[in-house]
Amino acid sequence: MQVEALGHVVLKVRSLERSVPFYRDVLGLKEVARYRGAMVFFSLGANHHDLALLEIGPAPAPGPHSVGMYHFALKVGNSLEQLRRWRDHLQASGVPLLGMSDHRVSQSLYIRDPDGIEIELYVDADPEIWKRDPAAVATIEPLHL
Repeated sequence: MQVEALGHVVLKVRSLERSVPFYRDVLGLKEVARYRGAMVFFSLGANHHDLALLEIGPAPAPGPHSVGMYHFALKVGNSLEQLRRWRDHLQASGVPLLGMSDHRVSQSLYIRDPDGIEIELYVDADPEIWKRDPAAVATIEPLHL
């Protein structure tokens, strides 16, 4: 038995009013449906939905040593130039960067959504890197754009 693909992610957020514009307008995800005023579904285009937001209202943030998701990643292209454009877009949108990393197999920007959920925006490097050396995925170096 083997899983075929990661289907979608559902994030719990405090406020759809605050979170939807971030995912739709800043990240460019396409809103495809709403459910009973409590959920919004987004698609990247190939699937019926890739991400959904579930409004839960006021809630404490998980602590740094809590079990749960650390971050999720969205591929934003295949070149450093595309990643630079994303960096500039985020800065123009008032979204602070948490950091930038070169993972050899990819290069990444890190941000937080309005609820503090960490998101990695990345571009892939040459796939031959990880095919030749699978351990390369465990690389974290500073990225200078």
